[in-house]
Amino acid sequence: MSCCTPSCCTPAAEQAVPTLGTHVSDLPIAIIGGGPVGLAAAAQLLARGLDPIVLEAGTSVGTAPRAWGHVRMFSPWRYNVDSAARRLLEGHGRQAPDVDRFPIGDDLVSEYLEPLARTPAIATRLRLGARVTGITRVGLGKVRNAGRETAPFEIRLDAAGGETRIFARVVIDASGTWGNPAPAGASGLPTIGEQAATSLIRYGMPDVLGRERARYAGHRTLVVGTGYSAIGTVIDLCALAAVTSGTEVFWASRTGDLTRVYGGGDADQLPERAALGQRLKSLVVAGAVTVLAPFAVDVMQPADNGGLEVISHSEEGEQRIKVDQLVVATGLRPDLSLLRELRLDLDPALECPSALGPLIDPNVHSCGTVRPHGAFELAQPEPGLFIAGMKSYGRAPTFLLATGYEQVRSIAAYLAGDIEAARRVELDLPQTGVCSGNLAPISDEGCCASASAHCESGSAAVASCCGISEVREVALAEPA
Repeated sequence: MSCCTPSCCTPAAEQAVPTLGTHVSDLPIAIIGGGPVGLAAAAQLLARGLDPIVLEAGTSVGTAPRAWGHVRMFSPWRYNVDSAARRLLEGHGRQAPDVDRFPIGDDLVSEYLEPLARTPAIATRLRLGARVTGITRVGLGKVRNAGRETAPFEIRLDAAGGETRIFARVVIDASGTWGNPAPAGASGLPTIGEQAATSLIRYGMPDVLGRERARYAGHRTLVVGTGYSAIGTVIDLCALAAVTSGTEVFWASRTGDLTRVYGGGDADQLPERAALGQRLKSLVVAGAVTVLAPFAVDVMQPADNGGLEVISHSEEGEQRIKVDQLVVATGLRPDLSLLRELRLDLDPALECPSALGPLIDPNVHSCGTVRPHGAFELAQPEPGLFIAGMKSYGRAPTFLLATGYEQVRSIAAYLAGDIEAARRVELDLPQTGVCSGNLAPISDEGCCASASAHCESGSAAVASCCGISEVREVALAEPA
């Protein structure tokens, strides 16, 4: 049997409600999410002799990468394979992919996540079809203090056999943000008419040149957003327009300054990422795509031709455009509902751990590279709760898998009592070559800098160099 599913096995953690005589240390460490970061967390914990259980809502690992399986990643395999996972694969005779090759989402699953999930150590600890609906402390709600630090976590699940629960001593929430797209509306709420127009809207990055080609060929499509999903979709639509008559491409940006969208060019240390922005810029210059900028979506309504009329209201006045299809690529949001009965310390704007807010807030400054961080920044006031992976970035963009792998390496080290390793920096992220604050070039030392300001990449000095007055860590008691 290749995995542990709700119908085929019952972990010890699920057999009985823990009592006062139960040793919490005998319970497993629960990892929510069977994606790249969740499986990396399991591999890192196993490497340190700890006992994880992985809870994945989907029927297979890598649900999110499968959803964007047609998309080529702009980072090569060297940044997309966790070190402990690599050792686990190699220990079972499976070579990790070529470090210099660029995978698509389907490759990430078939060549890495699925083989990793089949290793005996992971397979016996993996529960598929186990959707977490809530987490609390056994016998305690959010308010009560007494006994909180020693009470096990109670994790509620929707599984094939119905509602059930398991118990854990630590929870690592690596459930990501996939499935929670931000709406088209610039106000943060779905725009007026958006919910009624869902049949004409796709969120994220549709397979324009593949299985969804017929939906867009010969039609007018508006793409809303300025991230990599929006860029990639515009590029694909332009490729489709070049070979199918009647295909028109429109791109809406909430900001009129597209410098950051076009990227850092030669200064970007990931050439494939830089190429996306430059390809987009060349398409704009050539007139292959009609740019609407600034264009803040405010209202949608049915058009007289059966399509959709999208309306923007801004200081520049009212703008209207009629299209057949709308692609909304305005980012993703964390689902915090399952953590409602736990105590959290989150940035009020980004919904990420507060310690990360100053480092990744696009309103303040972003070089695309964040100071390496781990257990001490990701821990929550709820003892034993960590938020990791893409969910740890909340609503902020520019997350790379390598960041998530470093996070869970640090968390595993902390849980094993290796405080020195938990604090040690083991990450070298590629720079983007562009900043969102002042759009200044990258300095030789690796941070966004003006002519008079330079700083050291990957150190605490990043805070002052990038205009951040303080970088705060959540206090963690060092385990005995």
